[in-house]
Amino acid sequence: MLTGPARAMVLAAGHGTRMRPLTMHTPKPLLPVNGRSLLDRTLDRLAAAGVVQVAVNGHWLAPKVEAACRARKHPRCIYLHEPMLLDTGGGIVNALRAGAIGPGPFFTVNGDSLWLDGPSPALQRLTRAFDPRAMDVMLLLVASPQVNAYQGRGDFFLEADGRLAWPKEGRVAPFVFIGVQIMHPRLFEKFAGGAFGMHPVWAEAIEAGRAFGLRHDGGWFHLSTPPDLAHAEATIAAGSFAETR
Repeated sequence: MLTGPARAMVLAAGHGTRMRPLTMHTPKPLLPVNGRSLLDRTLDRLAAAGVVQVAVNGHWLAPKVEAACRARKHPRCIYLHEPMLLDTGGGIVNALRAGAIGPGPFFTVNGDSLWLDGPSPALQRLTRAFDPRAMDVMLLLVASPQVNAYQGRGDFFLEADGRLAWPKEGRVAPFVFIGVQIMHPRLFEKFAGGAFGMHPVWAEAIEAGRAFGLRHDGGWFHLSTPPDLAHAEATIAAGSFAETR
């Protein structure tokens, strides 16, 4: 029987500036998509994957994030307030020190990530593909041309064996990180805490040959602005992607 991580973290502390005015009074992870918040959609998928405990951090409009966590019965949500933003890496270190995630591999999901599963649930695919003996982190990726309204230069290359590689300066990378990953706590052993992002963490894992990527086989929505959110709602409502499989 496939057994995945029992713990996870949802990163929900950002300001969601580009999503204003919608985020003036509602944290971005609590914005609804067809009647259900981004946070609840993520927690539902984590629960379906067997996760029993989720750390959720908050900063902007924090009482609303905390209340949403308290309203969940399953999975169990542990709210971690950040008086000062710790960024992605710092938020994860804070959760590890609080005992809210770990000691084994755990999922980490960006609070504004909206994905739809393909033939098999994405979290189960990550669980099957992740080998903690050879890997420290595995990111869920989509091909850049598949992302509606995406104007960036991509994030990563994938080697033939699935290892991640940075794009060389000036080059466009073919894959975009969609905010869903599985990782081992040892990734953060060299980081003292404070505010820092994931780039230096990924960089160490890539240098060690222990950072991998998995191509997502379902749908994903790049949610940056209100029109992005409206597009996602319309696409899902039209049945262009199935909500569940």
